[in-house]
Amino acid sequence: MSGEGTEFTLLPDLAVRTLGGAVVWADDESFAEKENLIRPEAATFTAATFGHKGQVYDGWETRRRRRSHGAAPDSDDADRAIVRLGVPGVIRGVVVDTAWFKGNYPPEIAVEGLLAQGYPSADELAARTDWITLVPRSKVNGDAENPFVVESERQFTHVRLSMFPDGGVARLRVHGLAKPDPRWLDSGPFDLAALENGGLVTDCSNRFYSHPQNLLMPGRARVMGDGWETARRRDGGNDWVRVRLTGEGVLRTAEIDTSYFLFNSPGAARLTGIRSDGTEVELLPRVDLQPDTRHRFAIEVAEPVTEARLDVYPDGGFARLRLYGTLTEAARERLRAEPALGALADAALEGLRGEQE
Repeated sequence: MSGEGTEFTLLPDLAVRTLGGAVVWADDESFAEKENLIRPEAATFTAATFGHKGQVYDGWETRRRRRSHGAAPDSDDADRAIVRLGVPGVIRGVVVDTAWFKGNYPPEIAVEGLLAQGYPSADELAARTDWITLVPRSKVNGDAENPFVVESERQFTHVRLSMFPDGGVARLRVHGLAKPDPRWLDSGPFDLAALENGGLVTDCSNRFYSHPQNLLMPGRARVMGDGWETARRRDGGNDWVRVRLTGEGVLRTAEIDTSYFLFNSPGAARLTGIRSDGTEVELLPRVDLQPDTRHRFAIEVAEPVTEARLDVYPDGGFARLRLYGTLTEAARERLRAEPALGALADAALEGLRGEQE
């Protein structure tokens, strides 16, 4: 239900464009384009900016549905949009953000999920009848973030947003745990920290300026705000971030990217591996870092680890963290015989909640 907590927003947004999400279909986008739903930045608004179709809105907005004069409203009347997630995953919550939509937001919404194999076309997805309810038809407020907790043990590749009967939504956030197909992880070394491969930031020292999950996003950062930046420390300590890997693996290369951080990048960093029994092993001793630079370091440690902690000295920001290596055979077997996915998502979220306490 709406408003029952927003802890799930600590998990990555699986629908965001920067993770590879896409709005693949909508039945109408007369006033504002469907693609706006998954833009990474917050929605904006400038009054009295009129185009050929009226006021310009940073969101998805449909036309007004019209019925025959005197006809009763159709309770199933709705406009719909389908979003392909950037990576398949278990969904723990959605945010239907109606920012700036005040007299033209939908009174009610619903969200459904689908697990589709391969690369179905937009028309094929629109014709599917096996959508699973994630958020039942529910009231929403205008010009507000409307959070909804999702309770499902399933893995999904797509979500469908319905607006009853029409209106505008600025952003749709779909928070959860990425769970890619294990078959794509068997072809050789890969980035064990990447969100799209099942990596996850489980804890960090500070999230003042930006979300630490940004570190594990695909591709290069485009601006400073695409990375993770901490507040300035005044206590003599240092900042850090902890990453759970796709599975137990042997790391061979680390990439610490400070792109776009010029006068606020860390001066140095150290990388520590955490074994399955909780003990630690040094993967990379403390090394100096340069501003606005992609640093690549070889790792000469053959011991498998399940997590990694990056310590930065004393504080600052960086764009991306890549940890390339290979899974152990035991980790591959565990991924093939994964336990209930919902339980894994809840365990990840519990760890992130602990960070806030």
